[in-house]
Amino acid sequence: MIVAQVVGKVLAELGAETAFGVVGSGNFHLTNALVEHGVRFVAARHEGGAATMADAYARMSGRVGVLSVHQGPGLTNAMTGLAEAAKSRTPLVVLAGEVTDPRSNFHVDQDALARAVGAVPMRIGQARDAIEGTVEAFATASRDRRTVLLNLPLDVQGEIVRGEGVIVADLLAQVVHNAKVLAGTPVGGFDVPSAVLLAELLASARRPVFVAGRGARAARAELEELADRTGALLATSAVARGLFRGSPWDLDVSGGFATPLTAELIRGADVIVGWGCALNMWTTRHGSLVGPDAKLAQVDLDTDAIGRHRSVHLGVTGDVGWTARATTALIDTPGAGYRSPAVAARIATEGRWRQVPYSDESGGGRIDPRTLTVGLDDLLPAERVVATDSGNFMGYPAMFLDVPDENGFCFTQAFQSIGLGLATAVGAALARPDRLPVAALGDGGALMGAAELETVVRLGLPMVIVVYDDEAYGAEVHHFGPAGHPLGTVTFPPADFAALARGYGCAAVTVTRPEGLSGVADWLKGPRDRPLLVHAKVTKDHASWWLEEAFRGH
Repeated sequence: MIVAQVVGKVLAELGAETAFGVVGSGNFHLTNALVEHGVRFVAARHEGGAATMADAYARMSGRVGVLSVHQGPGLTNAMTGLAEAAKSRTPLVVLAGEVTDPRSNFHVDQDALARAVGAVPMRIGQARDAIEGTVEAFATASRDRRTVLLNLPLDVQGEIVRGEGVIVADLLAQVVHNAKVLAGTPVGGFDVPSAVLLAELLASARRPVFVAGRGARAARAELEELADRTGALLATSAVARGLFRGSPWDLDVSGGFATPLTAELIRGADVIVGWGCALNMWTTRHGSLVGPDAKLAQVDLDTDAIGRHRSVHLGVTGDVGWTARATTALIDTPGAGYRSPAVAARIATEGRWRQVPYSDESGGGRIDPRTLTVGLDDLLPAERVVATDSGNFMGYPAMFLDVPDENGFCFTQAFQSIGLGLATAVGAALARPDRLPVAALGDGGALMGAAELETVVRLGLPMVIVVYDDEAYGAEVHHFGPAGHPLGTVTFPPADFAALARGYGCAAVTVTRPEGLSGVADWLKGPRDRPLLVHAKVTKDHASWWLEEAFRGH
């Protein structure tokens, strides 16, 4: 076998099930090798979309994502998606052809590109390194939760690998034996002395709150057991939204998307523990959710993550589940903590944005985005996976569309790029085919990612695509407009998104008032044989209430 074929075979043997990409001459043989060995290949219409699909697939499936791109421009086209994945610590292997001759039009320093966005560059420099190099790339992505660029020079791809069958078998036996690589067993377990201190802190707490992040998505049972022992209330960062759904102590999201009650209760905490959570400016509202006398603790596998955004009273390096389990065992006497019948009653009646009164501003041919989203929440099946783009609109689906659990919300916003939402929904849909995929987009992001409408139609995904159309880059309008700045560069004439979607083969409805959602109800009745785009012309007089939080972080 040649190197390109061996790389494809090894990845398939390691457990890669789905790969995304755009095929060119530099990754043609490699991608065909993946397919030959049983890996499903999903062709996107742009490498940026393919990168985000792979990222979302990895997040929602719990598997290592795989992306295949052409050398040079194929990689540069994917860079925004790769930056998002790297910032989010998504386990992703990027296979990229590479030219090493600086005279080539395709030449670019691909290692430098990877490092610039926080990815890990690797390279197969000769045939004898093909198997071990591929295993190392996959292991680094899986074990360390990193986005890895595996460069494959074009001349090396065609070299013959000798005795690959025996070598592959030996290496795979070694990898399978090492559960830390393939099964994701935590490296290092947890810091026992620090767990003791955490137990002491929680045992003395009167109003503890847990905030679970991406690193806690697999540890609901362990965290709930510890919360029951200590009387802690339960919240999440945006990326872990839904983790505690169904618990009477679930506060939903901490941060800019928090309900007034959630913000009040977190501000009143005397101990806040971040579990696999960065405790960054978004999750703490620039620190305003942390009371002046509250003690912060943080548990994370990555020592460097502890205290990176806010100083903490106690840091614990370790796996969330293991640390929570050990801490529970160290607390002898259960405490009521923050829990009481009165708090439970308030969470039940005030704990969701749908329960917060508002004045419906629909009118003049436009629908209030809150009314729109509440109506969609009523109509859409509970078993859903929601992917939202970035922009002025994004709080509405993030707050008013409920999700069933932590696998119901895919939030690719570590880099704050618009245009990733539709591709995110594709990756999430393929990872969770048992759920209705819902893509929530602004008009700007929808047009940036419109090419992937063809991908949605071609794949036959029964997706609901909601475009919140205010005919502008609304975030900039509401940030700069009040100061009297000219807005001609960020406002646009009307676009007929319904017609655009029909051109790609979607069903489509235009919604300007609540009654217009009847078209969504009709589509849901079946057969759902093509995706539905909902062109919602939303009111645009007011900034989103969380918007200034975003600009404070710039």
